[in-house]
Amino acid sequence: MRPVVRRWLAVLVGATTSLVLVSLLVPLALLVRTTAESEAVDAATGAAETVAVAAGSVDEETLRLTVEQVSASIGDPVTVFLADGRTLGAPAEHTPAVDLAARGRSVTALAPGGRVILMSVHGAPGGTAVVRVFLSDAALTRGVRETWTALLIFGVVLVGLGILVADRLARAIVRPTTALARVSHRLAAGDLAARARPDGPPEVRAAGLALNHLAGRITDLLAEERENAADVSHRLRTPLTGLRLEAESLTDPEEAARIEARVDDLERAVTAVINDVRRRSRERAACDAAAVVADRVRFWSVLAEDQSRKVGLDLAPGPLVVAVSAEDLADCVDALLGNVFAHTAEGTSFAVRLAPGGPGGAVVLTVSDAGPGFGTAGGPRRGESGAGSTGLGLDIARRVATSSGGSLDLGRSTLGGAEVRVNLGLA
Repeated sequence: MRPVVRRWLAVLVGATTSLVLVSLLVPLALLVRTTAESEAVDAATGAAETVAVAAGSVDEETLRLTVEQVSASIGDPVTVFLADGRTLGAPAEHTPAVDLAARGRSVTALAPGGRVILMSVHGAPGGTAVVRVFLSDAALTRGVRETWTALLIFGVVLVGLGILVADRLARAIVRPTTALARVSHRLAAGDLAARARPDGPPEVRAAGLALNHLAGRITDLLAEERENAADVSHRLRTPLTGLRLEAESLTDPEEAARIEARVDDLERAVTAVINDVRRRSRERAACDAAAVVADRVRFWSVLAEDQSRKVGLDLAPGPLVVAVSAEDLADCVDALLGNVFAHTAEGTSFAVRLAPGGPGGAVVLTVSDAGPGFGTAGGPRRGESGAGSTGLGLDIARRVATSSGGSLDLGRSTLGGAEVRVNLGLA
């Protein structure tokens, strides 16, 4: 389909060219018709004068031959009304216009189907004679239709050429602009290697160079941010090492093993952060949501038992393959359950449910609790938890949901507290 800009520009040029051509060709067509009529009348008048000369100087038989020759040459009927009432040549009606011409006045009059040229001949044998030449409508417009057809074809060709030139001009503008739009969409999709090829008018080339400069700047900033995040995460290893040494020095072996296990989990999380921020882009991944959620719920169930929390678990039988990596989904579950433990009192029950049947066939992960619920209208925003935290837990879950093609919804649970529904797209 032709782009809208090209189509509208072609329509605009076609309409403008048509108006100009109409303003020129219509008067020209009328002039052609007037000229054709004038030439036909002049030719008929010349023929009438020839016959009139013969009528005043030759005998009747010669005059008859002259009338036949002139009529054949001009292709129109010629008649001579003699003074005694007889006619030579083509039969014709004796009209009042003929009587007027017989009184010595040459006239041009309208007749059915055309026009007549009447010329008075003084000095003819027996008195004044009248020469009549009949011009039909076809004779008056001879060649006009062909000329008009040629003018119409000429106008159509000019309009077509104008539209063609306008389309080529619009294409020279639209094509580089469309290419810039494609590069912008690729950059928005995460392809930071996308670059525009400056082309087209100077303004479009300038826009392409600016877009390439912006893409390069974004790439540099993201690389710097990844390195900074990796460096910060790497620095956490030092306090983790100290924490591990402290755990090993505990006298209670069971307590030491439990803390060392938590340190191992934290170290794995830090390693995952380092590996994640060093990636150039997030690859399309997939995992079994049922297995990942079950594993993370088992992990948090130990802490829930220590705090006397009742855990409700409703997991659909797997596999439920979603378009999220196992690490990202585990981070999502940890963030949601971590919020429950951080923002509700000990002993507050919570429930985790995983089942298909979400929008577009998505797998729905629901985490609900019996706590006070969300304290802000419409749910907390990034960086504003309203509970003294960073507010990034829900943002982690939201990013995981959107990266899979799903969404995140907040509401109030049947337990009376907050409810978070993560719609995970299928792989």
